[in-house]
Amino acid sequence: VEAGRACRLSRGEGAQVESRPPDLQALLGHPVLPPQGLMFQCSAGCCEDSRASMQQVHQCIERCHMPLAQAQALVTSELEKFQDRLARCTMHCNDKAKDAIDAGNKELQVKQQLDSCVTKCVDDHMHLIPTMTKKMKESLSSIGK
Repeated sequence: VEAGRACRLSRGEGAQVESRPPDLQALLGHPVLPPQGLMFQCSAGCCEDSRASMQQVHQCIERCHMPLAQAQALVTSELEKFQDRLARCTMHCNDKAKDAIDAGNKELQVKQQLDSCVTKCVDDHMHLIPTMTKKMKESLSSIGK
């Protein structure tokens, strides 16, 4: 009975996750994560062995979910690195602006320099996206193989 309940919950999760809008899917040009439908089919398959104990069913379901968890961790890590780099760049711009104000430069001039610096940060980091995307595609394609 418990194993059956776990299986029903697992199947219910599938519809909820599948219906979420694709975040990076458009950016990467293909599904970001290993096909979620296959993961849930695998989980459902774990429930078909009527001789399996509750623990065996849970272990089977965990194995099915592992590639998805790895893919999510990989994408999260890459995006966090990208955001950290961008934040460090903009922090440098803020430090330069503070130093300019402390040196007695006019506020309007410092604001223009700050805007220019932040714009350069964004432009520079936009150029990193194709490389980051390629790296994620390569890493994602090796998950679950």
